[in-house]
Amino acid sequence: MEILLSPPRAPRANAICETVVGTLRREVLERVLIHNEAHAQAVLTDYIRHYNGHRPHQSRAQLPPASDEPPTVATVTDLQAHRIRRRPVLGGLVNDYLRAA
Repeated sequence: MEILLSPPRAPRANAICETVVGTLRREVLERVLIHNEAHAQAVLTDYIRHYNGHRPHQSRAQLPPASDEPPTVATVTDLQAHRIRRRPVLGGLVNDYLRAA
């Protein structure tokens, strides 16, 4: 294990790291029993794919970080008129919800 020091004159660096670690802890690590390093790598890889590709972020107007489309004003959708499909991530620990065709 290697200790990484905060960069000088960057007081927000620790806050950003603490936010990421807290998110990982709350959404993944408190709910999954990790068996070994390979299992941890697989779980974290799957979660990173979900976090960057599908999970909405408030700071980006509910768009994921990997999205190229510009943020737009959110519209209210009538859920009675659309079918919603649930896609489990991490074995159902986290779910993505998409409109079904």
